[in-house]
Amino acid sequence: MSRKQHKSRTPTRRSFGTDDLGRRLRLARDSKGVTVRGLARQIDVSPSLVSQIERGRVMPSVGTLFAIVTALDLFVDDLFRGGDRRAKPHADAAAPRAKATPVQRPHNRKAIRLAKGVRWERLTPTSDQDAEFMYLVYDVGAASCQVDSLIRHGGKEYGFIISGRLGVRIGFDEFELHPGDSLSFDAQTPHRLWTIGKKPVAAVWVVLNRHGDARSPRAASSS
Repeated sequence: MSRKQHKSRTPTRRSFGTDDLGRRLRLARDSKGVTVRGLARQIDVSPSLVSQIERGRVMPSVGTLFAIVTALDLFVDDLFRGGDRRAKPHADAAAPRAKATPVQRPHNRKAIRLAKGVRWERLTPTSDQDAEFMYLVYDVGAASCQVDSLIRHGGKEYGFIISGRLGVRIGFDEFELHPGDSLSFDAQTPHRLWTIGKKPVAAVWVVLNRHGDARSPRAASSS
């Protein structure tokens, strides 16, 4: 009996690959009335790169994805869900009632795979616009962005390292985190994450109030 139960819980995470993620980004861009060239100009990349990401030929890095999400005024959770939550208010309202549970089981987490061996797995069963609560995996050699292209956005980030060694740059400071280490920082400060050594990194990560931050474009436009 225990063996059958074990088999039933074999991980079947709904992991969105390049095709799914690209399609979601294209639909979001189209719904905003933004052209490929317009988006590329906003996030300072080539139109070709945007097109390749949308067609599933290239996976975006963490930095590029954050830039796209910010430019299109999306929540990261919109990418797990497959669309802009504000475009489908009735569907969003019905979903929590259909699956009214506070528990997220590991075998059916929604996941997104990004460039350079980075994977995000959502740790909440339903969406939460104020908190991005995720399980992160950085493969050997993985990084959130290029060395000279640090990430910044609204809110605060919190992380707890489960395994592996993670390099973190926050502003001009660099840190090496080991299992059991944790950190918190203002996400408006330019930052970068990368794997150190020959073992993947697994961590629990939280981004709070990324869009609610008074310095973010969304908050500024609503104030």
